[in-house]
Amino acid sequence: MFGGNKIKIDKDLLERIKKIAAVAGYASHEEFIVHVLEKELAQFESAQSDAEITEKLKGLGYIS
Repeated sequence: MFGGNKIKIDKDLLERIKKIAAVAGYASHEEFIVHVLEKELAQFESAQSDAEITEKLKGLGYIS
């Protein structure tokens, strides 16, 4: 599950992720990252159109 693809994460951010994952009881920080990403993606996957996705991203401040 965690061996194939790699992404770069800022060192300070990774340390924050590891700390929160441990406190929250995740088996690993990778498991926590996957959970957070799946949760965020679910918000956009429920959209009915690309325009709705764009509006959600604007609402969250990701795009202007």
